[in-house]
Amino acid sequence: MGVAYLNRRVTARGGIPLQEETFLLIRKGIGYTIVLLVGTNFFQLFKFEGLEKLFSAAIIIALVSPARQLVSILIYYLETYVAKKTRTKIDNILFDLLKKLTGVILYATAFVIALDLLGINIMPFVAGAGVAGVAIGFAAKETLSNLIAGIMLIIDRPFEVGDRIEVWSSPKNSATWGDVIDIGFRATKIRTTDSIVIIIPNNEIMMRDIINYTTLDSKIRVRINIGIAYDADIEKAKKLIVEVAQSADWITKHPPPKVEVVNFGASSVDLQARVWINDARRRINTITYITDGVKTAFDREGIEIPYPKRNIRIVRETDAANPE
Repeated sequence: MGVAYLNRRVTARGGIPLQEETFLLIRKGIGYTIVLLVGTNFFQLFKFEGLEKLFSAAIIIALVSPARQLVSILIYYLETYVAKKTRTKIDNILFDLLKKLTGVILYATAFVIALDLLGINIMPFVAGAGVAGVAIGFAAKETLSNLIAGIMLIIDRPFEVGDRIEVWSSPKNSATWGDVIDIGFRATKIRTTDSIVIIIPNNEIMMRDIINYTTLDSKIRVRINIGIAYDADIEKAKKLIVEVAQSADWITKHPPPKVEVVNFGASSVDLQARVWINDARRRINTITYITDGVKTAFDREGIEIPYPKRNIRIVRETDAANPE
C-alpha cells in the first residue's frame, strides 16, 4: 500500500512512478551496509584483523548482486521514459550493450577491490591479462576490427535501424538496396526488397561509401533515361512522359515532373525524366511504372524508340571470264 500510495502521489505531480523492486533493493542495500558496519566494528573490537578483511571482501562481492539489479532498473527507466521519446533507434542498441556488460564490469571491479583488501598483489594478474589480451588480439584481429567498426557505426550513425541503404554485395540479379534491420557489434543485417537478409561485416561497411536514401527525408528525386529517334517530335515526347509521371499518385505535383534533353547519342536523342516521390522505398516502382507507361504512350502516338540497326550488303564473287 505504501508503494502504491507513493506512486500515485508521484504520478499526480508529473513524476515517474517507482517499481516495487526499487524499494526492495534500497532495503537490501541498507541491510548490507548495516551488516558491513556492524561486522567491521565487531572484528576491530576483538582484534580479528584477518577475519575483518575476509568479511569485508565477502560483503563487497555480495553487494554486486543488488548493484547489478539497481543498474538494470535504471536502464529500464531510461529505456521507458527517455529512449522511446527519441527518434533514433540506436539508443536501444546501447542499452542492450549496457545490460550485457554491466554484470561483467561490476563483478570485475568488486573482485579487484576484494583482492586488494585481502592484501593480494593484483599486478601480476594485470600483467598476465595484458599479455593474454595481446595474444587474443592477434588471434582475433578480424573480430576485433569488426567490433571497433560496430562501435564507430553506433557513434557516427551513418544509418539507423529502419533506414534504406544501397547494398553493394547483394546476389547477382537481385535487389541492390534494402532496409537495415539490425546493427550488431560484429555485423549489420540488411533485408533487401526481395526479402533476402544480407549480413555484412561492420569492418567492410566502414570502408565503403554508404548511400542512405532515408537519413534526412523519405522524399527523393528519381531520374529515368529515355531515348527517342532524331526525327521524333521532342516536345510531344516530353509532354507524353510528363503525363505518364503525373498519373502516379505517389509522384509529387510540387515540384512537378520535368523532362530535359541530356545528350545526343549515336542513334538517339537522350531525354531524362526527373520526378520527386514522397517515399524513397518506391524508387524502383517509379522507374518501372514510368518506363512501362512511356513505352505504351510512344507506341500509341507513333514516337520511335531507337534501337541498333545494321544494313548488310552481300557481294558474291564472280568469274573473271564471265563478269555477268
